[in-house]
Amino acid sequence: MIVCASMECLPDLPREEVPGALVDLEYTAIELPVHSSGVSWYQPSAVAANLEEATEKFRDTKRLNISAFSFDTDDTGDAYYEQFGALCKLAKSLRVVPIVVPAAKQGTPFNEEIDRLRELVKIASMEGCLVAMKTTIGCMSEDPDTAAVLCDNVKGLGVCLDPSCFITGPWQGKDFGKIVPYTFHVQMRDSTTSKMHVRVGQGEMDYAKLIGQLEAANYKGALSVHMPPLEDLDHRAEMRKMRLLLESLL
Repeated sequence: MIVCASMECLPDLPREEVPGALVDLEYTAIELPVHSSGVSWYQPSAVAANLEEATEKFRDTKRLNISAFSFDTDDTGDAYYEQFGALCKLAKSLRVVPIVVPAAKQGTPFNEEIDRLRELVKIASMEGCLVAMKTTIGCMSEDPDTAAVLCDNVKGLGVCLDPSCFITGPWQGKDFGKIVPYTFHVQMRDSTTSKMHVRVGQGEMDYAKLIGQLEAANYKGALSVHMPPLEDLDHRAEMRKMRLLLESLL
């Protein structure tokens, strides 16, 4: 396992300054969001429109390894799958394997979500990529039982494990061990039952137990620090503290 940081940790920095800031914090790898809105390294539609140009933009990471891509687009239908397919081609050229995708919102018909995930896995597999459905509060993946059923029904599907979902969400305290073997990527921060993100060391995240579970499942991927700034705190000091904490446990 390695420790990396998501670009989304530094939402106030211009894109070109993020890799340098992470190098200063002694990170060696980065997770890059490719989203239609919010913090994004590049727009999904732009990747699909000019793959060669996009590939050059993704190479400029100040020697940081890219541990994973996160994909989210506002487009639907054919455009949705075309953009995802283009990102998979880019990922192959850059030797990036996990691609994190959002799960459908609660209330989405189960078969509809199965069909979407199967199509994503089919597209990704053609380029040697893995689809990691993120465990997210408010989505079908917020319940580890449902997440496991989705993985069982979609051959090749895995999860992006965000353990905070099971500390803060409606299924807080529920054992998520059954989805650990499906884990392709991990996003981390400290959390309590009432707050998704708190100062490192003041939450209820059992880092040692989590890492032990991942090791037992032979997980070889990244632990991605995925924490936005907290008001009145030195955010970079928090990011450095999280890196040191995780590395001490590996």
